[in-house]
Amino acid sequence: MPWWKKVLLHGAFVLMGVVMGAWGVLASMPSNDGAFAPPEPTFTIAQDSKPESLRNFIADAVTRTGSAVVRINAARTVTTEPLPDMFNDPFFRDFFGDSLPIPRQPRERVERGTGSGFIINKQGEVITNAHVVEGASDVTVVLKDGRNLKARVLGRDTLTDIAVLKIDTKDLPSDLPTVKLGSSQNLRPGEWAIAIGNPLGLDNTVTAGIISALGRRSGEIGVDKRVNFIQTDAAINPGNSGGPLLNERGEVIGVNTAIIQGAQGLGFAIPIETAQRIAKQIIEKGSVSRAYLGIQMLTLDANVRQEINNNPNAGIKVDETEGVLITRVVPDSPAAKGGIRAGDVITKVGGEGVKSADRVQQIVETKAVGEKIPIEIKRSGRTETITIQAGQYPDRVPS
Repeated sequence: MPWWKKVLLHGAFVLMGVVMGAWGVLASMPSNDGAFAPPEPTFTIAQDSKPESLRNFIADAVTRTGSAVVRINAARTVTTEPLPDMFNDPFFRDFFGDSLPIPRQPRERVERGTGSGFIINKQGEVITNAHVVEGASDVTVVLKDGRNLKARVLGRDTLTDIAVLKIDTKDLPSDLPTVKLGSSQNLRPGEWAIAIGNPLGLDNTVTAGIISALGRRSGEIGVDKRVNFIQTDAAINPGNSGGPLLNERGEVIGVNTAIIQGAQGLGFAIPIETAQRIAKQIIEKGSVSRAYLGIQMLTLDANVRQEINNNPNAGIKVDETEGVLITRVVPDSPAAKGGIRAGDVITKVGGEGVKSADRVQQIVETKAVGEKIPIEIKRSGRTETITIQAGQYPDRVPS
């Protein structure tokens, strides 16, 4: 075979090998409708960029607010009373011998308790419950990251169970976390509620539920407070007291308070507007100034009227079927000095018509001590207006 034929044959075999190899590579690639397609690229989703449908709004709310929720350690000194003097009498000792307890001098012991709170500003002011720091002589605020900060009690208001603490300036960190305050005004039953606190010493415990009811009066739940509570089924246990109740955006809408021990599915919170109003007075003046009239009231309706008129011991007779019935006037109170009497029926306070005792209380609480309040009443079928100068709510109301 001539040499040039050998060269052509060898070249043909090489060309065939290249074609067959290329065909194998293309055949192994994925196809779409018979056309060749390139491999699909792969992507990694970062932890903080999940699609909205995959995000957990509770976790997001806690992330935004949780670092500003603190544990409050409060210590108080308690004095143990000595035994009565009779146990030191020689006669009793001779008669009873060693069975009598040994006399002892007064002793002091330190009681420690914990609660929750939340930091409202960079100045280190903390809102909590009044009962958390009652009688406390030593207070420490513990941040989520474990830092211990000394604090002092600026003031307490037992009628709303609100207190304000101030972290010592020398302990105040530059990176102090704070909460964002929301509003309880437009809440609806069924909306989400998130509680953060330190129940039973378990720091930064999160529970969630819904708003169960609004405007729960103190009398309905058996406590003596000037608060219309938010009711929630988010678990609120001892130690949660003073911690925040959040909405789904992580804003504080209330201050949790464990006022019913052992309740199942019943938690209560003080509306943030009430807490803010009280805290503002405490921060500015160290105490709460609250207007006081000195009356006891009932919301009047036909049934209440009949019950009182049929009671020979009531001491009053009622002609009206609506309004607010005054059942008692505290002696020497502003109402007594202004001429209000038991049996009067309030129809207006400060020019606003009223039909419930709760509304009268709410209006009076917006007034300043010393302010003159016009009160329209019905007495023996006549309408009169009496002006009462509001006094300062006393530490103890006379019985």
